[in-house]
Amino acid sequence: MEVPISYYVILSALLFSIGVAGVLIRRNAIVIFMCIELMLNAVNLLFVAFSKHHGAGEGQVFVFFVMAVAAAEVAVGLAIIIALFRNRETVDVGELNILKF
Repeated sequence: MEVPISYYVILSALLFSIGVAGVLIRRNAIVIFMCIELMLNAVNLLFVAFSKHHGAGEGQVFVFFVMAVAAAEVAVGLAIIIALFRNRETVDVGELNILKF
């Protein structure tokens, strides 16, 4: 018995919504970063589900590239967060205003 595609769409939408809510509500840069990753994984789940549903492998290949870009984003993003923490000794995005004029 196969799981209907609508279940995957609902789960992906729920995960994406949690990620958006986390980005909009939370003030901690690391938590915001994890919520962005949650949103990327929700989209990846949807790509794989539609790829399986249509019987094609292009969605899974696209997920591979998205995960590679996400890994690079994690490396650069965490380096920036660590550098900001060393300068300001906080990861609260409300207090990180060094990029303003």
